[in-house]
Amino acid sequence: MPPVIFARLVTLATSAPSEATAELDPWKLIAGASPVVMMVMLLLAGMSVACWFIIGAKLVRLSQAGRHSTIFLRQFWDPEQGNVWSVKRFESLYAAVRRRDRAPLANVFHAGYVELARVLGSDRASQSGHKHYGGDIDNIARALRRATSNEVMSLEAMVPFLATTASAAPFIGLFGTVWGIMNSFISIGARKNASLDVVAPGIAEALIATAIGLLAAIPAVMAYNYFVRRINVLSSEMDSFSSDMLNIVRRHFLAS
Repeated sequence: MPPVIFARLVTLATSAPSEATAELDPWKLIAGASPVVMMVMLLLAGMSVACWFIIGAKLVRLSQAGRHSTIFLRQFWDPEQGNVWSVKRFESLYAAVRRRDRAPLANVFHAGYVELARVLGSDRASQSGHKHYGGDIDNIARALRRATSNEVMSLEAMVPFLATTASAAPFIGLFGTVWGIMNSFISIGARKNASLDVVAPGIAEALIATAIGLLAAIPAVMAYNYFVRRINVLSSEMDSFSSDMLNIVRRHFLAS
């Protein structure tokens, strides 16, 4: 083979892929996308940014909740004081609670203690030796349940957005893909040419929308499942603590 022809073939072989790669560069395809596909990409990008913000905020919040609740439990079940429960001990715990407003268990105890103090105060004010045991316990139980529900709602704040993104983002990306492919077929019909030069850019642009949708959905669904499990664990701990506190109140404070 003559050297000139060989050199020409090498040039064609090396230049053609680079030109095609340049034409199908993802960033250029995104920048030159049709208005509808561009809106889909921007929406998915915004949802992804919001999800990552929520993920970061929830990781910090749940980490604080778990750590501070563990510290409070160690104070509540202080082995040095054992099973000696008194108003003074609850008062010291109440003072510590106000410095741990990020601990769900501490906030539940706060609500129970406030209701217990109200019950004991009203009993002393009445100067009667009889305590309305059943009604008082029910009031404290309701306060504990209400505090637990409020804490769970606070922990779950913004988490449903992750589930919404996980379920909706792939379909939004698919809509962008369908729209892009539709435009590709319109271009084929207008040019009366089905070559790759006509079809490839539109299809590549359309598939980018699906890829962005998956990139937004996959971290969202993984984070959602993780956060739901962590919140369920904290909710179970609050329910167990409420039962333990009610038992202590029955035995040491509101015994008939």
